[in-house]
Amino acid sequence: MEAVLDRYTVEVPQDDLKLFKSLIKKMGWAVHKQKKGLAEQSLAEIQAGKVFKATDVDDLFNQLEK
Repeated sequence: MEAVLDRYTVEVPQDDLKLFKSLIKKMGWAVHKQKKGLAEQSLAEIQAGKVFKATDVDDLFNQLEK
């Protein structure tokens, strides 16, 4: 008989991650860390101030040369 698998997303505080991983290992479960999507990465860069705006083509090339 084949086991039915369900997927869940769980947010675990960094302090509890070691305990959580040991529980996962003991139970024989699998853990997969989900990578951030492109939209989430872009929003993080905007919030970090890593996005620049060029006023025209010359300004764009000047910023790229820096």
